[in-house]
Amino acid sequence: MAELNWKGVYPAVLTPFKENGEIDFDMFAKNTEAQIEAGVHGIIIAGSLGDAAVLDTDEKFELLTYAIQVIAGRVPVILNIAENTTKNAINFAVKAKELGADGLMLLPPMRYKADDREVVTYFKAVAEATDLPILIYNNPVDYSIFVSTAMFDELKDCPTIVAVKESTRDLTNITRMKNKFGDRFHILGGVDTISLEALVVGADGWVFGLVDAFPKETVAMYNHALNGEYDKALDIYRWFMPLLELDIHPKLIQYIKLAAAAEGICTPHLRAPRLPLVGEEAEKINQIIADGIANRPQLN
Repeated sequence: MAELNWKGVYPAVLTPFKENGEIDFDMFAKNTEAQIEAGVHGIIIAGSLGDAAVLDTDEKFELLTYAIQVIAGRVPVILNIAENTTKNAINFAVKAKELGADGLMLLPPMRYKADDREVVTYFKAVAEATDLPILIYNNPVDYSIFVSTAMFDELKDCPTIVAVKESTRDLTNITRMKNKFGDRFHILGGVDTISLEALVVGADGWVFGLVDAFPKETVAMYNHALNGEYDKALDIYRWFMPLLELDIHPKLIQYIKLAAAAEGICTPHLRAPRLPLVGEEAEKINQIIADGIANRPQLN
């Protein structure tokens, strides 16, 4: 198993599909190799950007098994849990460990806006069922549930809950977490458009979206920031921003698949209810991608 220290760049990888809707495992391998070659620090599969909502449970485990074979211990493999019931989430965590996952990303209960007590109880139940390290996904914008510092205070004694994907879009929340818990929880910035700022205020790394299309640029930006070379990081960031904004839209899967397809490391195919872009929207997004590729920065 690869070492998982929750620092660095963790792509929330896309799930490429063939035109008939089947998973394109060959393209998944191609994208994964591009990520590893660029120097990412782990791979998160079957997340929101990875089409978790339209993958069957068996497909998620098939993708995990394939990813483990392709990656062969070079970086950790983290599987996302997005289940409707506590029982299914526990079973999912147990199966992930059996198949060889290095860690888990855990969303709050899906399709039910649980209250704070219910969310904490759910997280604790999954955490107690596995010895795999868990990354809590805190994304109230998309999932309507905010995991507050008071809730993390109830979770701090769970040894397997070790990290947070900070997607509240409120940068001050990183400081609140650091002030209250110090280094108890690793914090990964989960919103591409405030990723550089997240590092400045104390994040340990990123769960990134546009890295799926531009892995070299993403890792270079992270490394420059890590080394205190903020001018170089900012040069990449400012070029990147029109592309990063594709990550904060309900159609992020359509948009980022188009970007990765333009780079030759994904297919653009979707599963309904998502549909291909048409008309002015398609023209606009494709132009943003084309402009980004045409004007990409020199990396050094």
